Amino acid sequence: MIAEAGLAALWLGAALCALQLLLAVSIVRGEAGELASLIRPVAVAQAVLTAFAFALLILLFVRVDLSVLLVAQNDHSEKPLLYRFAATWGNHEGSMLMWVTILGVAGSAVALLERRLEERTLIATLGGQALIALGFYAFLLFASNPFARLSPPAPEGQGLNPLLQDPGLAFHPPTLYFGYVGLSVAFSFAIGALVTRDVGPAFARAMRPWVLGAWIFLTLGITAGSYWAYYELGWGGWWFWDPVENASLMPWLAATALLHSVTVLATRDGLRSWTIMLAVVAFSMSMIGTFLVRSGILTSVHAFAVDPRRGSFLLILLFLYIGGALALFGMRIGTVKEGARFNLVSREGALVANNLLLSAILGIVLVGTLYPLVIEAVTGTKLSVGPPYFNAAAGPLALILVALIGVGPLLRWRRDAILPLLRRVAPAAILTLLVLIGVRLAAPDMHVLALLGLALAVGAGLASLAPLWGRNLLRTPLFTWGMVVAHLGVAVSLAGIACDSSFTAEKLVAAQVGDTVVVGPYQVRFAGISPTFGANWQALEATLEVQRGAGDPLILKPQARAYWAPPTETSESAIHTALDGQLYTVLGKPAGEGRWQLRLWWKPFVTLIWAGGGLIALGGLLALIGRLRRGRRRLQEGFL
Repeated sequence: MIAEAGLAALWLGAALCALQLLLAVSIVRGEAGELASLIRPVAVAQAVLTAFAFALLILLFVRVDLSVLLVAQNDHSEKPLLYRFAATWGNHEGSMLMWVTILGVAGSAVALLERRLEERTLIATLGGQALIALGFYAFLLFASNPFARLSPPAPEGQGLNPLLQDPGLAFHPPTLYFGYVGLSVAFSFAIGALVTRDVGPAFARAMRPWVLGAWIFLTLGITAGSYWAYYELGWGGWWFWDPVENASLMPWLAATALLHSVTVLATRDGLRSWTIMLAVVAFSMSMIGTFLVRSGILTSVHAFAVDPRRGSFLLILLFLYIGGALALFGMRIGTVKEGARFNLVSREGALVANNLLLSAILGIVLVGTLYPLVIEAVTGTKLSVGPPYFNAAAGPLALILVALIGVGPLLRWRRDAILPLLRRVAPAAILTLLVLIGVRLAAPDMHVLALLGLALAVGAGLASLAPLWGRNLLRTPLFTWGMVVAHLGVAVSLAGIACDSSFTAEKLVAAQVGDTVVVGPYQVRFAGISPTFGANWQALEATLEVQRGAGDPLILKPQARAYWAPPTETSESAIHTALDGQLYTVLGKPAGEGRWQLRLWWKPFVTLIWAGGGLIALGGLLALIGRLRRGRRRLQEGFL
């Protein structure tokens, strides 16, 4: 009866969601009367029911209830507990239920915690959130029922995709989903403000924590997903411009632009139209990502669905939500008053340029992702758009963006003068030029984009610290620290990208036991190969004795695994991390005559890529805490 209870909870949650939407419409129209007080409890009750349904689905997976179709298709009794647990959302239906659960919980949090918005705007926001959730409830109940029974029960489950059998599955999808849902809340805030014509600083201050939270989770999810693919797939790359990878990058780009715009609106009453439009665009990108992953039009390790009927349902939701929001934007944007004006040479001007660059990069990624799909749908011809396009088209714009990151915080609000600005920028500019010349002399063959990226990373890293110069660090606001740390993280990641693209050394050899291979500063001796076993797999494991100079030797053990649930072969890399980079090793196929394929990489400073991502997320967290503290103090002062 667990599955039936979960399905009943979903139906009740959908009914309450519809009631929440009706109440919101009635209240905004002034027709609800005494029923107005019900909308907050309804939002909370809906969240409780949906969370209950999701908890029951987790229980079904942990118990391996093979009378449930979804469990039989994605679970196996011999899998470790962690993977039985994470398999709940390692599939199409379960991931969509997690989406709806987070959506409901976020809506209830808005209902319970938000006190800064004008009441009608808040009610309209809850109505917008209910409208989004109702479409996904319908999708679950009519097209993707996670609790469908299987009769008779399967004798054993088919098991989870072995590429997903990794602790990363327990972390990566939930963080991305929290990010996507955070953008849905920002979208609902924008819709609510347009409906009630309440676009102003108060609306922006209420929306900003949700944008920051979404941006933090998206940053963590993308960073973790990048490292997961790096060590799990055995290709030695950290980003492949896979369409589904792009589907997570596009909302992040839009959310980054939105974060800067909403901050200007909240603190300086500027960029009103920009903020509304970017809120719509950011959620639109998350919807497009959902469509790409779950429509069946992509074949990818990341993609869950292969049923085009579900894709049609999602496409309808995509057009309804995005088309409806754009139509509302077009009808109401004329009522949005112009915000405070500013000069071109000002921090606001730099943020507008920042938004334009981010929007241009977003457009490049969107076109590169969708163009092959459109061409294949129209002509049947399969095209591949890969790193050469993305790097050449987006790379120069990204470098200009990094330069702006260094200059922007040095500008004054409203207006600034050129000569004082040049004096403030001079130290970082001189350092950038010196690094550019030094690296060019030391590595004359370095690609120009990587060369500029490394030089700009050093200069922008120095400039990112400028807001702290001459200040009492203990009295510096936490959100200022957040800006500094996040901008420093961008510089750190860029330095790692430049070093990895230019200085990586790779060796692909067919080695016999006893052979030694030199890669970068390491000597790698192939000491032997032996069988080994895991909970639901068997493998051949190479033993590699690694020596660097006169340092202590170490052992790496890459594996070629064979899973039996479902039958799949994978390569499990073995990685040694040092302060200046990573040694990355992969065991390949037999090469005959007692030889084995070994693929070895020395990747200098590659870890800076993920360290920078962590710093960016940490900066966002510091800014979020700082803003929440300041907001709480202002609320308390308002009550006194």
